Amino acid sequence: MKIVVTGGSGFIGGHMLELLRSSGHQVINVDIRAPDNIGASDNIWRKISILDREGLGELFREIQPSHVIHLAAYASMEARSLDDFLANTKGTANLLAAIKSVPSVERVIITSTQHVRKPGSGVAASDTDYAPYMHYGESKVITERLTRDAGLNCAWAIIRPTAVWGPGNLLLAEGLWKVMARGRYFHPAADPVVRSYGYVKNVVWQILGLLLADRSAVDRKVFYVADGNGRQLEWVNAVSRELTGRDVRTVPLWVIRALARFGDCARVAGLSFPIYGSRLENLITHNPVPVQPTLDLLGLPPYTLHGGAKETAAWLKAYYQGQVR
Repeated sequence: MKIVVTGGSGFIGGHMLELLRSSGHQVINVDIRAPDNIGASDNIWRKISILDREGLGELFREIQPSHVIHLAAYASMEARSLDDFLANTKGTANLLAAIKSVPSVERVIITSTQHVRKPGSGVAASDTDYAPYMHYGESKVITERLTRDAGLNCAWAIIRPTAVWGPGNLLLAEGLWKVMARGRYFHPAADPVVRSYGYVKNVVWQILGLLLADRSAVDRKVFYVADGNGRQLEWVNAVSRELTGRDVRTVPLWVIRALARFGDCARVAGLSFPIYGSRLENLITHNPVPVQPTLDLLGLPPYTLHGGAKETAAWLKAYYQGQVR
């Protein structure tokens, strides 16, 4: 397959490139940013913004790809306006136009997010029963609608990643995992919350599986890509055991609520604090997703929670020592 991957220089994208190339596929990485160490390869990188409609069109006419994986996106939860997410809206529209401009494309994977439905919103009546979370979720609703309305002649599928983790996730490395490594992380005691996590190597394995599956099984369908649903505390402890040799420390929920109230005051004053109201609500809200259709189609992913945690901890230790990025 000749595959264009948008956003191949990012966290998921780097792992995607690594898997595709090791599987013998010809790959082009379309990204405005140079690739990092994981999955890095300058000779397949084309510095093109997905906001550059003309540049994308020229690339597609030159490459004539058979498959497209659209990962490029802006994923901030802190943005205050939908206008900040042009990469997700205008960028997707530009990509869809480029796909339609060539007859070679056989299959397209468009990346959305679990946040097209906010945590705790219940079971969706359909794939288009939206209840978006934050402006990021709103922008991905637009991504999905643009895809459905594009009139593509090729087969397409929408994927909704959940909480993707693993080596190369700099946001977690500089956030939760750094606090955990320093022994400063506290988790709510007796946490019953069930959520969905996706080890990054499992997620890219599932994406490749969707590219290779029978057209009738994937065309015009939505798939959550994740390991499954499980207890949040089990995931936190799995990484902590590999990183620090012990489970995370737990404290009563009322203590964390008090800290969150302090955090809200600190944020009003322009100060940074690791826990605040909206983050706490996200932490204590159940958010399982309907990932079973993906597991039924592709089977269980290759990495267990323990295996993923072990690889992640090894990468984190090297990262904190300045040996990798």
